[in-house]
Amino acid sequence: MAHPPGRGLGPFGARGFLTDEEKQNMPKVTGQLLKRIFSYLRPYLLQFIIVFITILAAAVVGLFPSIITGRIVDEALIGKDWALLIKLLIAAVVTLAASQAISVLETYINAWISQRIIFDMRNQMYNHLQYMPHSFFTSEKQGDIITRMNTDISGVSSVISGTLQSIVSNIATVVTTLVALFTMSWKLAIVGIIVIPLLIIPTRTVGRTRWALLSKSQEKTDEMNERINETLSVSGSLLVKLFAREKKEYDRFVEVNEEVTQYALKEQRSGKWFHMVLGMFTQIAPLLIYFAGGLFIIRAWDPALTVGTITATVALVNRLYRPVESLLNIQVDFTRSLALFTRIFDYFDKENTIVSPENGEKPEVKNADICFEHVEFSYEPDRPLLKDIDFTIPGGSMYAIVGGSGSGKSTVVNLIPRLYDVLGGKVTIAGVDVRDFDLAYLRGCIGVVTQDTYLFNGTIRENLLYAKEDATEEEIEAACKVANIHDFIVSQPEGYEAVVGNRGLKLSGGEKQRISIARVILKDPKILILDEATSALDSISENAIQDALEKIMVGRTSIVIAHRLSTILKADQILVIGGGTIAEQGTHEELLEKDGLYKELYETQFRAALDYELDEEQEEPGELGLTD
Repeated sequence: MAHPPGRGLGPFGARGFLTDEEKQNMPKVTGQLLKRIFSYLRPYLLQFIIVFITILAAAVVGLFPSIITGRIVDEALIGKDWALLIKLLIAAVVTLAASQAISVLETYINAWISQRIIFDMRNQMYNHLQYMPHSFFTSEKQGDIITRMNTDISGVSSVISGTLQSIVSNIATVVTTLVALFTMSWKLAIVGIIVIPLLIIPTRTVGRTRWALLSKSQEKTDEMNERINETLSVSGSLLVKLFAREKKEYDRFVEVNEEVTQYALKEQRSGKWFHMVLGMFTQIAPLLIYFAGGLFIIRAWDPALTVGTITATVALVNRLYRPVESLLNIQVDFTRSLALFTRIFDYFDKENTIVSPENGEKPEVKNADICFEHVEFSYEPDRPLLKDIDFTIPGGSMYAIVGGSGSGKSTVVNLIPRLYDVLGGKVTIAGVDVRDFDLAYLRGCIGVVTQDTYLFNGTIRENLLYAKEDATEEEIEAACKVANIHDFIVSQPEGYEAVVGNRGLKLSGGEKQRISIARVILKDPKILILDEATSALDSISENAIQDALEKIMVGRTSIVIAHRLSTILKADQILVIGGGTIAEQGTHEELLEKDGLYKELYETQFRAALDYELDEEQEEPGELGLTD
């Protein structure tokens, strides 16, 4: 819910009005919503009470400088009492300092409360998101997730230390000031209150005009920024040059830039008139109070009224102006605060559909059969992806899964560690439905190597230890040797302490892949899943990694999604997915004889890949790797 900045508009700037989007998406105020918000405040109720007491104390103490000013006029100046003047001035300074000190204390406590609430909410959000199903992260934008975690939750601070504190503080200031005004002179107090609308109405009217101009200006500024981002980026500028559109893009930029400039000039001109009107009414309001007070004294309509009381009334009325102005914005601030909490609660309310059952089972899965029993699955209700998938992988065997792009190969293997749950049928390991497994135990038994390798921005050692925190140096080195990456690591100046960079950008694709394989070896899983783990690599890196993969598949139940024929040929069985089902199953020779989908894939994909591999090996006979 972005809105244009106030740009010097004061209290009735951007915060003074709701955008059209905010009006359309205004959250519904319910007792349940307010109760839920209060649940985060309840643990700090004592601290809130202290804050409210300090706010009230600051509001009361803040009255004294104005009241003392009246006494200075009446008793010290008119009475020509020098000693009293000094005492009253000192008292005014002391009360002013006390008011500021109380405000500092209140601000400190308020900031502590807001930061602790943010701490609690951020921990809760991170924990909630950690356990969300994989489908959540594939459907949600990463930027939205980060916004909820950082910007939205951080915004709670402004609600607690800003909106809530402002409402309480302004109410306390208005109430205490009104009490003081009516105590000194109820007649002059009425005049002072009548004057307040003269200060607020022009401000709000002009503020609304500037708000409209700022909204238009912001729209055009966004359009201009979009033009800049699109045409001056690396890809955008290249496209402009290739199509010789420099002159056309310049003309379009000049057009939108002119509109931005015109709106900015209008907004600035309205601002000058705004300040002139505000300044005029700021001076007229006290004059009206002096006029009324003078009339009461001269005509003797209020014998108790003094010049000092008139002076104090002017000061106190000025003290009312900003709190009243701010309280008129309660609806705006309240709406934005509720909208912020609504956005946060929207994420908290997203259901985790894949959870570990209470007292989940932990059967022995080493060399256990993996069975798909009439499995149905789809990402979208009206677009079924898998239909009646039915096969068994005997324990300790290696099965390869092949199929065309988008056929559902990766989806099949993702159902085993419950990254997704089946919509029909079931997947079992050792005769137990994976949905009945203890989820952490299930995933701890499975090692997955994917095409898209992910490394955290840390050292090589830290990325390896992610699989086994208590791994010894010998275990780490042994895993890296099996993965054919140890020699590379020790050749680096920092060795295992070398930092890999964000997503491992300091390493090549083959190096990242071999580190990820070493990480899986360190995990020592009972079931191994290889999801096209080498498809994006060059032949040299692929051969080195293939050697590592074949070593770790020995003695484990392995499922391989492969594009490399040498891997497929080593499989005990090949599953061919087509049309959302297991179209064919058998060995390489058996499937070729069927003259079906597998043979078509062999002729169009695997054969070409095999010829390419053979050509590469003939050109580079000295390189590492296995021949097909």
